[in-house]
Amino acid sequence: MSQPKTYISSQDLKTHNKRGDLWISIQGKIYDVTEWAKTHPGGESPLLSLAGQDATDAFVAFHQGAAWQHLDKHFNGLYLKDYSVSEVSKDYRKLVHEFTKLGLYEQKGHTAMLTMCLIVCLFGFSVYGVVWCEGFWLHLLCGGLMGFLWIQSGWLGHDSGHYQIMMSPKFNRFAQVLTGNCLAGISIAWWKWNHNAHHIACNSLDYDPDLQHMPFFAVSSKLFSSITSFFYERTMQFDSFCRFLISNQHWTFYPVMCLARINLFAQSFILLFSKNKRVPHRRQELFGLLVFWVWYPLLVSRLPNWGERGIFVLSSFAITGIQHVQFCLNHFSTSVYVGPPKGNDWFEKQTSGSLDIECLSWMDWFHGGLQFQIEHHLFPRLPRNQLRKISPFVKDLCKKHGLPYNIASFYEANVLTIRTLKNAAMQARDFTKPVPKNLVWEAVNTHG
Repeated sequence: MSQPKTYISSQDLKTHNKRGDLWISIQGKIYDVTEWAKTHPGGESPLLSLAGQDATDAFVAFHQGAAWQHLDKHFNGLYLKDYSVSEVSKDYRKLVHEFTKLGLYEQKGHTAMLTMCLIVCLFGFSVYGVVWCEGFWLHLLCGGLMGFLWIQSGWLGHDSGHYQIMMSPKFNRFAQVLTGNCLAGISIAWWKWNHNAHHIACNSLDYDPDLQHMPFFAVSSKLFSSITSFFYERTMQFDSFCRFLISNQHWTFYPVMCLARINLFAQSFILLFSKNKRVPHRRQELFGLLVFWVWYPLLVSRLPNWGERGIFVLSSFAITGIQHVQFCLNHFSTSVYVGPPKGNDWFEKQTSGSLDIECLSWMDWFHGGLQFQIEHHLFPRLPRNQLRKISPFVKDLCKKHGLPYNIASFYEANVLTIRTLKNAAMQARDFTKPVPKNLVWEAVNTHG
C-alpha cells in the first residue's frame, strides 16, 4: 500500500532559501539541493536566486531530458500543496517539448566549424601583418582584425557554455578554454559564473550582474539607493564620485565600451585568485590565461615603436567594444525590477527584460545569435542557427498572452539605450537628494 503524500505550503518552502538550507520545487515535488549547490555545474548563484520557490520553468529551460534522472537523489519526500501552473507556463513548456521532439536542440549546423575557420584566418592575417609587414595603417588594421577575432571567439565561448558545440564534452571544454582563455584572455569559468546568474535573474537590479555597473553606469534611479548586490555580495554605493560619473554616462558610454575589455581581464583574475569561490578546473583556467598573456604581449612587442603598439592595442579593444555594446543593447532599455526572480513568471520576466535586434538573415553571423535575445533567454540550450526559425512561435505566444515582444533595429536599440542612460543621468543630477561620502573602491569592483 502506497504511503500518503506529505505536503508543505509555498510559505513553508520560502523559509528554505539560503546557504545551508536550500530547497526548490520542480513540478510540485520538493528537492533539498543544499549540498548539491556546492557542486552544481551551473554554479551556486542560480540555485540561490530561485531558492525557496518553484523553479520548474528555469529547470526546463537549462536542462536536457537526461538531467531529470538526477533529481530523485535530492527528493526529500515532500510535495508542494498549492502548486499550480499558469497558462503562460503551460504554453512555454509545450514549446520546449515540441522543439525537443523536432530535434532542434540537436541540429547545430556548421556554425562552430565556420566560426573557427574565420578565427584562424583572422589570427593568421593579424599575426602576418604585424610580424612580416610594415606600415602604420596596416598595423592599425591588424589590431582591428584582432578585435574582430575576439568578437567571434566570444560568440563561440558563449555557444559552448550553453550547449555542446563539439563532438564530446572533453572537446567542448577544449573549445571553451581555447576561444575564451587562450585567445581572448577571458576566463570561461568567470563567464559561466556571471552569465548563468544573468540568465536566471534577467534584469533584476540586485541579482543580475549584467546590470550592476556602478559607478560607471546605472540604468535606473532605483540604483541610487545604494542597494546590495546579491551576486557580488556587497553594497553598490551611490556616492558623490558615482553621481559625477553617472551624471555623464550618456556621453561616456561608447568610450567606456571601447575599454570594457580591461575589466573582463580583471574580473577573470579576481575570480580565479579568489579563495572563497569554488572554481572548477582552476589551474586549467589559469594556464589558459597565461597562454594569452604570453602570445598577445609578445605579438604587440613585434611592432616597431610604442606609438604603433598603443594604436594596435586600442584598435583591438575598440573593435571588440562592439560586442560589449551589443550586450548592453539587449537589456539596458527594457523593464527592470528589484528583488529575486520568481519561478512562476519565468516567461514574462525573460520577455519583458530582453530586446531583439532586427536584422537581415545574412547578418546573423555578426550578432552571434544575440539579435534573438528573447528567444535565447527562453531557450538558452537552443543552437543559434535555430533561433530565427522559432522566433514566430515566440511572437505568437507573446501576442496570445498580451506580453511585450521588444524588437528594434541596431540603430534604434542604440537610441533607446542612450535615452535610458540619459534619463538616469538627469535624475542623478538632482542635487537635492544627498549621497554618502565617496568610495572610489567601487570603481575597481565593477563588471563591464
